Amino acid sequence: MLPGVVAASVRTTHIQWKEVPVKRQGRTFSRRGFLKGGAAVGALAFTGCSRFDVVPRHVLGGSGYTAPSETVYIASVGAGGQAAWNIGRCRKAGGRIVALCDVDDERAADTYKDFPNAAKHRDFRRMLDKERGIDAVVVATPDHTHAVATMAAMERGKHVYCEKPLAHSLDDVRRVMEAARKHKVATQLGNQGHSSGYIRLLCEWVWDGAIGDVREVHAVYSGSYSRMGHLNKLDEHHPVPSTLDWDLWLGPAPYRPFNPMYVPRSWRGWSQFGTGAIGDWACHVLDPVFWALDLKYPTSVEADVGDYDPETHGETFPQWSVIRFEFPARGDKPPVKVVWYEGGKRPPRPPELEEGRDLPEIGAMVIGDRGKIIYGSHGAESCRIIPESKMKEYKRPPKTIPRSRGHHKEWFEACKGGRPAGSNFDYGGPLTEIALLGNVAVRMKGEKLAWDGPNLTVTNVDKANEFVHCFYRDGWTL
Repeated sequence: MLPGVVAASVRTTHIQWKEVPVKRQGRTFSRRGFLKGGAAVGALAFTGCSRFDVVPRHVLGGSGYTAPSETVYIASVGAGGQAAWNIGRCRKAGGRIVALCDVDDERAADTYKDFPNAAKHRDFRRMLDKERGIDAVVVATPDHTHAVATMAAMERGKHVYCEKPLAHSLDDVRRVMEAARKHKVATQLGNQGHSSGYIRLLCEWVWDGAIGDVREVHAVYSGSYSRMGHLNKLDEHHPVPSTLDWDLWLGPAPYRPFNPMYVPRSWRGWSQFGTGAIGDWACHVLDPVFWALDLKYPTSVEADVGDYDPETHGETFPQWSVIRFEFPARGDKPPVKVVWYEGGKRPPRPPELEEGRDLPEIGAMVIGDRGKIIYGSHGAESCRIIPESKMKEYKRPPKTIPRSRGHHKEWFEACKGGRPAGSNFDYGGPLTEIALLGNVAVRMKGEKLAWDGPNLTVTNVDKANEFVHCFYRDGWTL
């Protein structure tokens, strides 16, 4: 057996971990130290793996082999739906899935079959306490549990990949960001387009002056998450499926009876659990201009929501909305107006757009004083200057922004001590805040809210501040 390497044996379905120091040139390294600092080669033993998993790559000589000292050991809060997609991406990126947690056994069943040796849990708090050797945690649950799961992981020193939006309330976003800095963990928001090529193209073109100074952005998500037609079903009582732990699914949200109109997917349309269309899509659609224009805090926001009445319909979201944000000048960049459209509302068609072409169903139009760019959600070629003749004339600048190796790979590299991931919480948090502030404006229908971003306060409509915070039921804290 190699020095400093301990063979593993199988005892239970739970992963048992042990740090095994390895001395090299007068220094002692551990695997945890490697993942914190990215400079050491460690060895470890854990129950349930082959003893060959702890042999360094240079001994085996295989270029495709990932030694434990270079492997990120992952737990996932959530195992079905989007969580399953993230788990697959983590495995593809070289991570090892060692623990899974889901409150719905039926929803998680396929993932459980794919990872038979991973420890299985229902309560993420118990998982984080029991599976001590986890390096990093994926959080892919309904929006209302993002913050509590992310905070629990970071407080235990785990790196976190959290699906967007980062949290359910503005205050929770800010607290999660602060905790990530405090605990010095590697983070990544699940807005996967941030690692794409088209977002880099947009930044490079805008910074190159392709369309001059940008003063206006019109962003579109054509769908609607409104459940206004289902409000009469709120008092219904249904039996809880035997495979679902309803109390854990509710988590920090106030208790209410189970209803199949919430799970497994429709929770996004209910304000107690989801954040509506803007919460789901703004972190994708607004991300390119957020980066390119160096946006942060808007100074004002107002929402046009049609016949939506916040008092009567507050359990859900409008059937459509148009939300207007105003951002101040940033250095030599002029003020910018950003308008968000959802539920079938769309910006005026630009005259430069040729017949037969239209604005994307999901995307944006960026308006400068010397031209316009439109981008959608289908890769690099969807980012175009209009009209097409102007696109063909444009001499593209050099690709000055490094291209990403992949959203999950970026995060893994950060977990090992590399540079921060592109959409780490210091970036993804303020991006999320734009979406959640839009929902505050929806609640304050017709009011133009003055927003003090640094102090997380609406300064002119006191009632609006009630929607800046979340209130957790007993037994749950952030």
